[in-house]
Amino acid sequence: MVTGEQFLRYCDDALDQYAALCRRLGDDLVDARLEHVEGSNSASAVVAHVCGVMGFWARTTNRGLAVPRDRDAEFTATGTVEDALALLEHARTRLYEDVAASEVHAPPVNPVTDDVTVVYETQGDVLLHVYEELAQHLGQLEVTADVLLAGRS
Repeated sequence: MVTGEQFLRYCDDALDQYAALCRRLGDDLVDARLEHVEGSNSASAVVAHVCGVMGFWARTTNRGLAVPRDRDAEFTATGTVEDALALLEHARTRLYEDVAASEVHAPPVNPVTDDVTVVYETQGDVLLHVYEELAQHLGQLEVTADVLLAGRS
């Protein structure tokens, strides 16, 4: 079992990589999507989505604190690199609060009940799902950034 501090180091590493990728893309590409790739997402959209994921699972599900979320709007989010960085830092601050308040062996305060395929028995399970989402979408953003930046050459 990892400690909250260890868990946050992994999350921090992922969040730092999101920020670095947004900086590399710059304002001219942070909202760009891959041409000819149905359903591709911009860096702004991926950042908005993972921040929504973090709030929903770590805060709303684990702690019962309502975080307004429009999941569909996350995928159409736009902005500047500074907007993305600010969103990431806000979400990181909240994640630190949420991890500190979580009881890893206790059940989630507000378990998800509308999807029977998603069953997280403990708050620790929920936090692992948060990291799973961060890692999955980081890979997506890395590929997107590689393709977009290759097009600059």
